[in-house]
Amino acid sequence: MKPRIFDPTRRGILAGLGAALGASTAGLMAGGATPAVTAQIALQGRAASLALKPGQPPTPIWELAAVSHLGDVRLKRGDRCELVFRNDLPVPLAPVWYGLNGPATIDPLRGRAPTPPNAVETSIISIPSAGTLLADFRLFEGGLKQPARPLPIVAVEPSRVAVDRDEVLLIEEWRLRPNGTAVPPGQDPQDATPLYTVNGRTSFELSAAVNERLRLRFINGSQRTVLAIKLENHEVRVMALDGQPAEPFAARNGALVLAPGGRADAFVDTATSAAFLLHDGKEARQVGRLTISAKLERAPLLPPQPLPSNDLPEQLDLRGALRFDVALGAPDTAWTRPANFSTASAPAFRARTGRTVVLALKNPAPVTTVFHLHGHPFRLLDKLDDGWKPYWLDTLAIEPGQAQRVAFAAISPGRWLIESVATDWAAPRLVRWYAVE
Repeated sequence: MKPRIFDPTRRGILAGLGAALGASTAGLMAGGATPAVTAQIALQGRAASLALKPGQPPTPIWELAAVSHLGDVRLKRGDRCELVFRNDLPVPLAPVWYGLNGPATIDPLRGRAPTPPNAVETSIISIPSAGTLLADFRLFEGGLKQPARPLPIVAVEPSRVAVDRDEVLLIEEWRLRPNGTAVPPGQDPQDATPLYTVNGRTSFELSAAVNERLRLRFINGSQRTVLAIKLENHEVRVMALDGQPAEPFAARNGALVLAPGGRADAFVDTATSAAFLLHDGKEARQVGRLTISAKLERAPLLPPQPLPSNDLPEQLDLRGALRFDVALGAPDTAWTRPANFSTASAPAFRARTGRTVVLALKNPAPVTTVFHLHGHPFRLLDKLDDGWKPYWLDTLAIEPGQAQRVAFAAISPGRWLIESVATDWAAPRLVRWYAVE
């Protein structure tokens, strides 16, 4: 598809989106069989800045921004969404979606070229599941001149969930040099020091009344670090992980541990003002605060009901499963940097549609390594038997020298990516692919 050049302003992008949607609608009215578009998003890759250090100029960054939405980007399960992406950055880029399972025709590494600088491209995406998603440029980090911010995407359930508030908390990690500039991931941080933000702020504030039930969508938007986030003096009840509903359970010691790219939806019944504490494996630090300003008079809240199902399989046939060993980032395998990726390389494995696949993931590296599976959520298997944890994941951190087994139902045909990245800021992001046929 030949790129179209649009006005770079928000108004211009929205006008372009409207023109594209009008063309789609015209085709449907002319008798075309294409399903109707039910939502639109206009995204922009652009230069920006964040105030990360008091007394210093704002830090230059790049970001994926939603110019069609003033607040959070919220779609509905079942939407067929027209996506208009404008690249106002000097390198080819495309949004990569995490948690968008099912046919993903917009994956830039499996046949669709990234959008060139100063160009606009339009595509159609389907939203098969409700949940917390994440879109960003992390597969292109080898060409980024600045660290880039990801974009949370919320796909809401068809029926209302019984909460008073629904808030996204995007946690990000920065490596700042003494002059206030930031080191992109994949590069040697040298004398840079880590700094963390929540929703772009170094001190996040959330106001609420006593007895409110909050749905907090925690996202580890950092690129390399496994993080634990805790709200002091509150029970944090996990309702979903990596965009898929879980059997509700209380977070251990009230802390959520998230790998880079991991997401957790938690319900919190507010009781008192409290600090948000973040632990990066070295030290705990306060990154925000819940402030109680009033009291909501109501009957005591009942335990929350599970979130509506996304219709994933209730059971997996482990006895008849296909089984494969996958060594993460091993130098003698076919792992490669995204810039060098090609599906002409050997796949990590192949599976027939409808089969259960069990992967034995081994981490030979001396540091924790993060595994991400595109296309299918998986169950984390118990180590002592053939059962599994009561939740689905798409991202998993594996400690050095350790192995974990995961299982998934191969229900989406196509060629899908898997990612491996060590929890070292200078480590390269590596990819392979697998086939469901």
